[in-house]
Amino acid sequence: MKYMLIMRADDSGVEAYNEIPFEQVIEAMGKYNESMMKAGVLLAGEGLTDAAEGFVVDYSAEAPLVTDGPYGETKELFNGFWIIEVSSREEAVEWAKRAPLGPGAFLEVRRVTEMEDFPADNEWIQKEEGWREEQAQRAQK
Repeated sequence: MKYMLIMRADDSGVEAYNEIPFEQVIEAMGKYNESMMKAGVLLAGEGLTDAAEGFVVDYSAEAPLVTDGPYGETKELFNGFWIIEVSSREEAVEWAKRAPLGPGAFLEVRRVTEMEDFPADNEWIQKEEGWREEQAQRAQK
């Protein structure tokens, strides 16, 4: 099973993060990532730039509206993610509990859907499966 660990923080978490020396943050994240790599569970993981560099596309109106960050009244920010592949929900919980995060930060953990979660006889699911196979073949070259 694949799970996405979504790193979030509220304003107090962002303030606390900004008070920690950058080298210390990198070391803690590096050790965590290394432990997941050694265990063979880490598939992907990335941090995100400051919200001020981002934008939001709002589909509430007839034409999508693009708004540059920061996003006004933000109660929590999505700061990065990991994708892990583990044998159970319980194992995902254990990895999430080891993340080097502090007060004001938290992880939202969600299972990543897989092809088996969708009806195999659906035309678009079959096309998606074909696209994934093509992509895997290109990556091997």
